Amino acid sequence: MQQTLMYTVVLSIAMLAALAVALGMVGAVQFTSRRENGYMHLIFYAIIFMIVLGTLYSGRDLTAVALSFGEDVPPEAPRDPLVIWVQRLISMLLVTVAGERILTYWSRRTKTMVGQPALLVAFIVFWTCTVAAPALFGANPFVSHDYLYTLVIGIAAILVTASERDLAFRSARNALLILMAMSLLLIPFKQSLVLDYSYNQGLLPGVPRLAGVAVHAVSLGILAQLGLICLLAFPYERRWVNRLAWAVGLVVLFLAQSKTSWIAFMLCFMCMMAVRHTPTLWRRTNDPGRPHFGLVLIGLGMFAVLAVSVVLMFGDLGGRLDRFFNSSEGAQLASLTGRDKIWAIAYDEWQRNPVFGYGTTIWDEVFRKSIGMPNASHAHNQFMDTLSRSGTVGATALVIYALVLLTLSVRYAGVSRGLTLALFLSLVIRSISEVPLSLIGYGEELVSHVLLLMALSACASEVRMRQAQPRHTPARQASRPPLRPVRNTVQGL
Repeated sequence: MQQTLMYTVVLSIAMLAALAVALGMVGAVQFTSRRENGYMHLIFYAIIFMIVLGTLYSGRDLTAVALSFGEDVPPEAPRDPLVIWVQRLISMLLVTVAGERILTYWSRRTKTMVGQPALLVAFIVFWTCTVAAPALFGANPFVSHDYLYTLVIGIAAILVTASERDLAFRSARNALLILMAMSLLLIPFKQSLVLDYSYNQGLLPGVPRLAGVAVHAVSLGILAQLGLICLLAFPYERRWVNRLAWAVGLVVLFLAQSKTSWIAFMLCFMCMMAVRHTPTLWRRTNDPGRPHFGLVLIGLGMFAVLAVSVVLMFGDLGGRLDRFFNSSEGAQLASLTGRDKIWAIAYDEWQRNPVFGYGTTIWDEVFRKSIGMPNASHAHNQFMDTLSRSGTVGATALVIYALVLLTLSVRYAGVSRGLTLALFLSLVIRSISEVPLSLIGYGEELVSHVLLLMALSACASEVRMRQAQPRHTPARQASRPPLRPVRNTVQGL
């Protein structure tokens, strides 16, 4: 009797939640029909808030956390009831906001001028092959309503307009800056929560590693790097606020001591600068009236080539590399801090289940205990994780999806002033040791993925609308001056 009553209560709560989401979508659609922008920008505040709240209530003590994948860790403390209920509310909010955007798009008469159809199809196929297929046909099938969140959010992200994209990037910038500021402000009060004094694998000896209010120091480095990219693309209007934001972001990125995030930020920064300034530099280099600038650049290039040649010929580079890889630091680098063992396990699981993989529950607590790696929450490589989780079907979809993202990122690099290419490059670099394209649940990894989808789709929408506009121009306006180049029409970039 008691069990029947419990099931009745749970079912009633689920039905009420579904009804609340449906009513929320309808109300949001009615409200946004009178305004230009939806509420997709709120998902970044919600996700970051959930990350911060979960960390603050986790009771984490970094002095007692093991860093090695194979070491035993203390059993996880039960989640606080407040965190559980807040996460449920956040999930309802995300579904409501994303569902509203989808319904609003399909109710508009001008929907053919918005979005990128190829990107939409590629994303749906990618989700189907990497989430739905292994959940249903994997060696260990498991279905959860959580899997639908990323599908709805991703589709909604591809349907945003240019103004919604700008608002979303500014919201992500603000939310990430708040997270980074909290990570620094808590240092005097919660050192065991935010600082790891036992970290000895970084390039800064004696400097504790900052994990802040993120899940891990690596996660904090990823979020800091992404926040700086958003800040570069959408700076604050007030100069002192912009400088303060840069200072906070760079300090957090430095103290997180994530070498992958350092490399990703430097390459993304150079990528955006190259896209923005290369045309100007090229014109100045080929300006016959000012040949000095071109001569200086050619001289610097020749000097750099000469310096590299001297180092290679007389620097005993081979001996230094051999001594480095024979050291403890070199051994860690060669094995990517033990990740090669995880990749071997992922490969073995794919061999056992080559078509649809192990299933979506791989790398859960039960699986980690069975392989003796309680800290290996994923395969620490996007391709190997997808291969082990969803088999050949998922890995093939991953490659196709990545090619679509690459093609569109390059195509719209000029329109976005390097933003799309920088975001894609960041995902590629992190894919070496992380899983930024995973669609199992929502967290810090989903933020950059959704931002890239928004940037690509909004840029594609702008280009298509610019190309279609002359066809609807009356004949008496044909003599007007031509439109400005598309790359100058992206507001805020």
